[in-house]
This record gives sequence, C-alpha cells and structure tokens, in this order.
Amino acid sequence: MVIRIVKMTFRNECCEDFLTLFYKYKDQIRNAKGCQSLTLLRDSEEPNIFFTYSLWDNEKHLDDYRYSTTFAEVWPQTKALFGDSAQAWTTEALVQL
Repeated sequence: MVIRIVKMTFRNECCEDFLTLFYKYKDQIRNAKGCQSLTLLRDSEEPNIFFTYSLWDNEKHLDDYRYSTTFAEVWPQTKALFGDSAQAWTTEALVQL
C-alpha cells in the first residue's frame, strides 16, 4: 500500500472554489480503482493550505488515476486556484500504531 500526500496552497479568495471543486469530484477520486481512502485536511493556522491524504493499493493504481479522465478534468481546475506550487509525496507506512 502507498500513501499519497499532496500539499496545496490556494489564493485566499479561491478556497471556497477549491472546496466546491473537491466536493464535486471526491466520489470519483475515491472510487478510482485501487483507492482505499481519501481525506481532505486543512491547516489549522493557515486556512488557505489544504492537504489530500489518500491510500492506494499500489503505485500502479495511483499512476493509473494520475493519467485518468477524472484527473485530467480536476487537476487543471485545481491548479488554476493555486497561490503557490503544490508539493506531493508518495510514501509507504513503516509503523502504524
């Protein structure tokens, strides 16, 4: 299993637009083959910073999603709202308590 963490910083005036977009696509993203869970987090001190935390069966499923029609629709719209470049990490859990 792989964990994908994406940090996104939006222009302050675009946060509500991002949330609308996320809620529109969240089920399609979550139902992508191999996606076990999808969580949206918001920074408690900087409310224009959001994180997605998703669990995938393997990196192939994550890559398949990244080349999907859904991603091709949602990512350009999301990226247009950024105030700074996104950062992303693909990780594996070593210890979970």
